[in-house]
Amino acid sequence: MEEIEALLETGAVAAVEIAASALAERGAAPVICPNCNKPLIGPYCAVCGQPHNTHRRSIGHLLHDFFKDIVSFDSRILRTARALLIQPGELPNAFREGRTQRYMPSVRLYLFVSLLFFLFLSSTGLAFMQLNLQADIISFNHDKQGRVIKIENGKSTIVKGLKSDAKGNISTTGDIEIAVPKMKADGRDVTATVTTKPVFFSPLGSVHPNLSPEIKKTLAAIRKDTLAGKEGSGWFMRDVYGMLTKLQTDPAALNGPMTTWIPRILFVLLPLFALLLSAFYRRQRKDFLYVDHLIFSLTMHSFAFVVLICAAVLAQVLSGGWVATLTVIVLSVYFLLSLKRFYGQNWWMTGLKFAGIAFIYPTFFLTPALTAALIASAAS
Repeated sequence: MEEIEALLETGAVAAVEIAASALAERGAAPVICPNCNKPLIGPYCAVCGQPHNTHRRSIGHLLHDFFKDIVSFDSRILRTARALLIQPGELPNAFREGRTQRYMPSVRLYLFVSLLFFLFLSSTGLAFMQLNLQADIISFNHDKQGRVIKIENGKSTIVKGLKSDAKGNISTTGDIEIAVPKMKADGRDVTATVTTKPVFFSPLGSVHPNLSPEIKKTLAAIRKDTLAGKEGSGWFMRDVYGMLTKLQTDPAALNGPMTTWIPRILFVLLPLFALLLSAFYRRQRKDFLYVDHLIFSLTMHSFAFVVLICAAVLAQVLSGGWVATLTVIVLSVYFLLSLKRFYGQNWWMTGLKFAGIAFIYPTFFLTPALTAALIASAAS
């Protein structure tokens, strides 16, 4: 191999010298390459690649080249942004057809847009997600007359149609008494219904949990009893109760860990989404390689980050429900049009595959991954 390379290099030098001799015979003054001392023909040296123009020019020429490079770079970014936003499927299609110089590389585009998303959140003081903790504490007691008293969040009400005996067993007040299972009016069996309401793209510190001291005390008692050795006191429950303890005082406690884990989760989801695409289009595997599906996945997730940035802005003026609905609609329409343009199938087949992928990916990939990120955030 080295002998062949040496032979080719020698042949190239000889060809350059022959061409230089021919030019000298015609009266042209030969120019010597300052790097390798070989005859220089054309704007670049055919032997070492040194350019004839070494840019030893005036400041005006240097500024001209500088702004020319900036405009060229900006035009590439603008073409990429235009294709990403209003031409669904154009970027992966351009990669597949070999039109790569017009646009930014897909990996660079994804990294740039995802970084822009998180920088936007941090610079504006918006939290990706805050969890507003809500709890309903329900217990039963009874008075001397045998009436059943329901205690919910510190408020006592008499439950009509039920009565209690001396042992706290609850039954109906009809002629035929029917025991009500799993209900005791001894004041010790407490049911806690804890829910977390997610609030997206709201300013840090804007969500305030409204938990009474009684609810906090009850939650602490249940947590203590559970972790003392009762059923379900493994690492998972410890993380869950640890998360609930944090959220009682700071709904944004998981925002920082979530923004750390989401990029890691998406790093795994990107190739998995490409695998899902390749499974749905396996009959076209001769026309679409896995790398083509991967470029499509990178482009789709890049557009999703752009939509999330817009959603964060709209969330400041519109309700969260409207913003979430609009986000889902935009992503769905863009995904459908991208599938149609990139894979080129008819609308019937494209619609069926769109429905299948749109169901499988959020249900079996995205939701479990975000749940894992939430658990990991609670554990950290």
